[in-house]
Amino acid sequence: MQRPDWAPDTIDIERPSVARMYDYYLGGSHNFAADRAAARAMVEAVPEAPLMAQANRAFLRRAVQFLAEAGVRQFLDIGSGIPTVGNVHEIAQRIDPECRVVYVDVDPVAVAHSREILAGNDRATVIQEDLRRPAAILQHPEVTKLLDLSQPVAVMIVAVLHFIPDTDRPDEILRTLRTALAPGSYLVLSQASDDGRGETGERAEAERVYRRTDSQLWIRSRAELTALFAGFELVEPGVVWVPQWRPESPEQAEDAAKAVFIGGVGRLGG
Repeated sequence: MQRPDWAPDTIDIERPSVARMYDYYLGGSHNFAADRAAARAMVEAVPEAPLMAQANRAFLRRAVQFLAEAGVRQFLDIGSGIPTVGNVHEIAQRIDPECRVVYVDVDPVAVAHSREILAGNDRATVIQEDLRRPAAILQHPEVTKLLDLSQPVAVMIVAVLHFIPDTDRPDEILRTLRTALAPGSYLVLSQASDDGRGETGERAEAERVYRRTDSQLWIRSRAELTALFAGFELVEPGVVWVPQWRPESPEQAEDAAKAVFIGGVGRLGG
């Protein structure tokens, strides 16, 4: 296929990218035929896939609004993906224009498009880095320039952890991030889970689809995700299906398990 102008020459447009598949689920346009084919295969295996992405995006929006209203003015969004409507800086800076946001993603398309979106915004930036290199993220000059880690920061790791296997030690990744944060900081996590969904065969089929992409799928239980909040005090209602996390109306939390994603917010005391 012809490479569009916005696609960096360094990427393989024939291999599906999880960031671009997520963009497709959300109705975005920064994806290729290979991404769309893989996303459609995922929808065939798990019909709720677009709902999952939308519910997770709504969780991110509610979490950022909660944090900004709680006084947080700094956000580090790791695995931010390709920008779409309702980005962290849009939500936070609507509440306070002084909010500062650093986006982090490993996908070159996500980073390139983020740079376009953020042009002229001196309180938001994006860097290309991998969640599995937390020290490199924390020491990156763009991060240290924009964020003051001696003050509270909200670290967002939303819809990313299911691409980090246990062999990459997510607990150590989060420990490195937590150690760098000031008291009053927050951690926001969400990821795919099949808790309580029974043996439908969806998990095996979803894992098969994602083996064709740049990142394989690593499903976790509610107990496993809760354990990754070690050192943080969970904000009510704890780790739940994402539509159940502080919904704006009771109707939004109905059939919450269909969203597949679980998530929560933790606060660092001290």
